[in-house]
Amino acid sequence: MPAVRQMGFVRPGPPEVLTAWSGELKPPAAGEVLVRLTAAGVNVVDLHQRSGAYRVSLPMVPGMEGSGTVVHAGPGVAGVAAGDRVAWFGVAASYASHCLVPADRLLPVPDRVSLADAAAVLVQGMTAHLLATDVVPLDNSSTCLVLAASGGVGGLLCQLAARAGATVVAAVGSADKAHAARDAGAHHVVTYGSGAFAAEVRDLAGAVDVVYDGIGHDMMARALPCLRPRGTYVLYGAAGGPAAPLEPQTLRAHGSLFLTTPSLAHYDDTRAAVLRRAAAVFALVADGTLRVRVHASYPLEQAAEAHRALESRAAIGKILLVP
Repeated sequence: MPAVRQMGFVRPGPPEVLTAWSGELKPPAAGEVLVRLTAAGVNVVDLHQRSGAYRVSLPMVPGMEGSGTVVHAGPGVAGVAAGDRVAWFGVAASYASHCLVPADRLLPVPDRVSLADAAAVLVQGMTAHLLATDVVPLDNSSTCLVLAASGGVGGLLCQLAARAGATVVAAVGSADKAHAARDAGAHHVVTYGSGAFAAEVRDLAGAVDVVYDGIGHDMMARALPCLRPRGTYVLYGAAGGPAAPLEPQTLRAHGSLFLTTPSLAHYDDTRAAVLRRAAAVFALVADGTLRVRVHASYPLEQAAEAHRALESRAAIGKILLVP
């Protein structure tokens, strides 16, 4: 078995608790595959685990998504061979040079998609695809407001929404991010600093059919008034912290609105469904329809710097760790 390098922590805390470890992994068990990583994605959930906001078993190697090349398959694994290019999500300990991944969590990466792009787009691309095609299917009659439009999911969602023909209003926090949102296909851009956020959105595009919120915290109170009667508020993330409590009568007061908090696991609840959506996202990347934006790639041992970059909210696009 090859030597493995990992970044982990033994107690929760600031980014500095992330420490380099080295050693050997056990051989793949039945149903497992040993993968040499090309890149690991850095996500908000990693920050919550490291900080102690989410309770986890310690010690822990964070990282829930990555890409790489198969080194060796364990007993009973069929359809996977050494040298295969693969990606995965929902598997712990991806902040590493090598990791063990259940074979049924591996997703094939087409030759026309780089492994770095696969790590950058998999979870966020599948989430954006879910939001635009299943949760509220968008078409040329739709108008949507995308919060955190320069982030990983937001930037991809703007591209997919524009591709579907929808009118896209992007909400961002700075002029630099406004440029990124326009580059992703947004027709209108607003900033959160506006003292009349909802009025500005309505002035630009009218009342919207759907709001996509990956921020949480206090954004719902500000963005609900942007919706038309019977519009849909999609709360899919909490980058700014847990969403403030909502009195159900508020939805009726704003026009009999719908509120949903979707999860990939509930929409793609079979292996076949996951494979179909991953293949659809990779195909959009391969043909150039979906452009992957990587903010920065950090060496594995600089995981703390990667966490600081994500925490700063200055990142435009995905942050990767590269062994």
